[in-house]
Amino acid sequence: MTLTKKDFLGLYDTDAEEIEEILNTARAMKDILTRSVKKVPTLRGKTVINLFYEPSTRTKFSFNLAAKRLSADVMSISKSTSSITKGESLLDTAKTMEVMGSDVVVVRHSSPGAAKFLAENISAAVLNAGDGAHSHPTQALLDMYTIREKLGRLAGLKVLIVGDIAHSRVARSNIWGLKKMGAEVSVVGPLTLIPTEIEKMGVKVYSNLDKALEGADVVNILRIQMERQESGLFPSIREYRELYGMNKERLKKAGKDLLVMHPGPMNRGIEIESSVADSSQSVITEQVKNGVAIRMALLYLLAGREIKNEDID
Repeated sequence: MTLTKKDFLGLYDTDAEEIEEILNTARAMKDILTRSVKKVPTLRGKTVINLFYEPSTRTKFSFNLAAKRLSADVMSISKSTSSITKGESLLDTAKTMEVMGSDVVVVRHSSPGAAKFLAENISAAVLNAGDGAHSHPTQALLDMYTIREKLGRLAGLKVLIVGDIAHSRVARSNIWGLKKMGAEVSVVGPLTLIPTEIEKMGVKVYSNLDKALEGADVVNILRIQMERQESGLFPSIREYRELYGMNKERLKKAGKDLLVMHPGPMNRGIEIESSVADSSQSVITEQVKNGVAIRMALLYLLAGREIKNEDID
C-alpha cells in the first residue's frame, strides 16, 4: 500500500498515487455492496468512533454503514447527546474515546484544522469528515470516483463547480483532488461568493454560468446556503436561481453528455431544478452509494493495513 500516513486529513497533502489507491480500493468495496450478503469480516475487532460536532445525515450515516459493512464496532457521538454540552473539549472527548480502545476517530467539526489538531494529539487514526469551510476530502473522493466510474477517466476532463465557492469545503477538496488527477477545473458563481486569488489554485473563474458550461464534461452544483443571501452576498434567491440555477434549458444546451452532480442536500428549485436532478444525466444517487464505498476504502486503509488483501474478497 502507498497510503502509509496514520491519518487522512485532506487532499491538499495527498498525492495522485495515493488518490489512485483509494479509488481502486473503493472499487473492490463497491463490489461488496452489490452482494446478497453485504458484509465482510475485514475490520472485526476494530473500533470506529464517529465524532460529529456538526449536524449531518448523509456523511454520518455513510460512515456508520461503511464501518458496519467491514464488521467494525461503531460508536457515534454527537454534540447534543454527549458531555460536549457540559463544556468538555474536543481533545478530552477524543482522548476518552482513545483510552476506550478506538482505532479510528472520524471527526466532523465547524472549526478548520480540528481534524489536524486531533491527529497531532491522539495515537488513533483520524479521518476528516469535514472541518469548517476548509476541507471535505471524502466527499471529493466520492465525486471523483463517480466521475471516473461514469466517464472512465479524470485526466483531461473539464469539471465545472457552481455556487458558493468561498464557503465550500467540498469545492476546495474537489479542486485539490481533481487537479492532482489531471482534470481541468473551473468555478462559477456570484463574484461575492468566489474567493479572492482562487486562480492561484489553478482554476478558471467565470461569472456567467452559460459561458462556463460550454465544453464542460461535468457540472458539480453546490447547495446555496440561505444565510449568504441574508448577509447580502447576493441580492435574492430569485436572482440566484435565474443566473446560476441549473435548469432543463441549460442542461439541454450543454448537451446530453454532461454529467450532473450535487453533494446534497439539494435546494430543489433554487440551485437545481427537479427536472435536472432527476434526469438521466444526473448521478446524484450514485454519489451517495459511492460514498459508502469510498469511506469503506479509507477505513480499511487506515485500520486494516496488517490485514491481507484477500480478506476483503
